[in-house]
Amino acid sequence: MELIIYTPTKEAKGKRTLPRQFEEAIRPDLIARAVDVIRSNSRQAYGAAPQAGLRQSAKLSRRRHDYKASYGHGISRVPRKIMSGKGSRWNWVGAVAPGTVGGRRAHPPKAWKIWKKDINVKERRKAIRSAIAATVSAELVRKRGHKAPQEYPFVIDASFESLAKAKDVKEALIALGMAGELARTSAKSVRSGKGKSRARKYRKKKGILFIVSGTCSLQKAAKNLPGSDVIEVRNLNAEALAPGSAPGRIALWTAPAIDLLEKEGMFL
Repeated sequence: MELIIYTPTKEAKGKRTLPRQFEEAIRPDLIARAVDVIRSNSRQAYGAAPQAGLRQSAKLSRRRHDYKASYGHGISRVPRKIMSGKGSRWNWVGAVAPGTVGGRRAHPPKAWKIWKKDINVKERRKAIRSAIAATVSAELVRKRGHKAPQEYPFVIDASFESLAKAKDVKEALIALGMAGELARTSAKSVRSGKGKSRARKYRKKKGILFIVSGTCSLQKAAKNLPGSDVIEVRNLNAEALAPGSAPGRIALWTAPAIDLLEKEGMFL
């Protein structure tokens, strides 16, 4: 496949033949597996304290005339802890046993559970190549919900990597016909459920992915564009190329990034 190279002012600056990484067959099943592995390995361990619900001096006396026993009070013979007492009378509440009110959880989440998953090296590389190929499929990109211009896909010039202000990046994207995509990612919706009170009230859409050759000023300049991400070609992964396991994210490859991808034979 041969794509046009555009400058920030949408001037054609020649054409670029894509390397063979872009010719991989699109495999949504492999992409989903690779994304699942990434998410599982970045998952934070959580669980109850090992001694939760077992830190009180619960008592269950089996002797009828034992002091502080629960016999003869018309209550079930389960482990209890004393909340208060007066004379020979005691106020109990259930403890330790999971089946009692006030007892511990029967099967709480264990903090030592291992969430890590593995994937074969060749399988992971094939998934990345598949996700790369999906970024230049206009049909898949539009099916995913992106507002791609009529000329998509295309390559952007190396001068994009030197843009230092979000304003300049935005003007360049509008010139390239990405105004609809910028408007789509600027809209946000209120999340349903308890997530509103857990520092994630708003749901935001994923937008343009800039793929650059290395450290550059564009990495900071594009931060203020909603939904946009900038990633070095060496750090590409299935989740960045296909968020939510859905292939076809709208991506703008810089010419130096494609040159590096071909020169070093990445992900082959």
